[in-house]
Amino acid sequence: MKKIENKIMLITYADSMSKDLTELDEILDRHFRDTIGGLHVLPFYPSSGDRGFAVINYDQVDPAFGTWDDIDRLAEQYYMMADFMLNHVSIRSGEFRDYMENGDASPYRDMFIHWEEFWPEGNPTEGQYQALYRRKAVYPYIEFTRKDGKTVHLWNTFFEEQIDINPYAKATKDYYARNLGTISSHVPLVRFDAFAYASKRPGTSCFFVEPDIWNILDIGMEPLRKTQTEMLPEIHENYQIQLKMAEKGYWVYDFALPMLLLHGLKSKRTDRLIHWLNICPRKQFTTLDTHDGIGVVDVAGLLTEEEIDFVRDDVDEITKEAKQYIKLPSMITAKDGKFKSYQLGSTYYSALRCSDRAYLIARAVQFYAPGIPQIYYVGLLAGENDIESMKTNPDPRTINRHTFSREELEAAVQKPVCKRLYELMRFRNNYEAFNGDITIGEDRSDGTLKITWKKENYYTALTADFKELTYQIVYYDEASKQECIL
Repeated sequence: MKKIENKIMLITYADSMSKDLTELDEILDRHFRDTIGGLHVLPFYPSSGDRGFAVINYDQVDPAFGTWDDIDRLAEQYYMMADFMLNHVSIRSGEFRDYMENGDASPYRDMFIHWEEFWPEGNPTEGQYQALYRRKAVYPYIEFTRKDGKTVHLWNTFFEEQIDINPYAKATKDYYARNLGTISSHVPLVRFDAFAYASKRPGTSCFFVEPDIWNILDIGMEPLRKTQTEMLPEIHENYQIQLKMAEKGYWVYDFALPMLLLHGLKSKRTDRLIHWLNICPRKQFTTLDTHDGIGVVDVAGLLTEEEIDFVRDDVDEITKEAKQYIKLPSMITAKDGKFKSYQLGSTYYSALRCSDRAYLIARAVQFYAPGIPQIYYVGLLAGENDIESMKTNPDPRTINRHTFSREELEAAVQKPVCKRLYELMRFRNNYEAFNGDITIGEDRSDGTLKITWKKENYYTALTADFKELTYQIVYYDEASKQECIL
């Protein structure tokens, strides 16, 4: 398998721009061989819901997508990342079914978090309940009736097909070791999805609780250290959490960049963005779009509440047609117990009102920002909001999960905005200066931004004007010994 490289990573489902992994390989070879270096195929295991994130087992690739041989073939061509859910399993998993069948005699009994056993008094006090970091308006548990007739309430953070697990239980540790051992034999990078929810302690938010979270991370990392597999934690929350993770040497996501760029391009200001580029981690993967929404909570403190509202109001106006189909908005509980917006549902291209000029500036800045860029398959094709799919699937994330037919894909790659995007991607992947040192230009309070990369004789600079929606890229060409414009 290929090791991690400083080249752009594509994020895609196995069947979103292809019918399966074999066809995905063919499409990447035909259109994107020189534009991407890495590949994150979102959960490709047998699953019972949440678009693959309710994993039944990690032993095999979903037969609808292919086999481990297909993953291995892709991993020889691209450095790959695969998902592992540290916080939950599918209720269709063998472990959960065994517990439902055998009750207290099941070896997996303690793998699951029993609501009444978790709380010292059997249930949370009002204060403890209000302190919980919740993704739903009700108590985070589901009631099940075991085969022996006993009713149990088990912790459930997300959807009905997913049930949370106790990371300290021996059965869970064995589960981690077995499955992470399998995954790490095929890919060099594993993403711990939603892992911050695994740190649960009465009287806390039960989200990224310290020092518990570091102990849980050590449990999850133990199998990966044996194979020298690297880990990327998926945490959608305040940017300071990413800084804490980075201080300990882990890869992190830059989930603040998407909103900061939207704010800059809509307000014609670059001061907030420049500040972040100066303080953000250097060992990170940058994003503008993912299979989830555009993070709002990630930028609290980097943008004021008024600035966040300014961006949200504009995106809400863009997506107002889709609002009527959303039954479960993306929300979290705030410290005051009230719900607040968690993510914005939109493709990044649509969030910029389908402006080719704004979109290319956003991508250019992402490619020049510190870290390794990731690009979601919808963004790779400059895809617009999928309103039609919202009519049959009210999950707000559906708006950014369009399944492209082969005809749609072939048409998209011919669009001028995509052709220019791929030109930028090829340059980002291959120009040596991006392996050197970065300089962020000072804030001139005029809506401009300059980022320079330099290594030995190689240098390249991006200058962007957010007011005029123009940008220029210059670089030193070693062959001609001249400065050139891309």
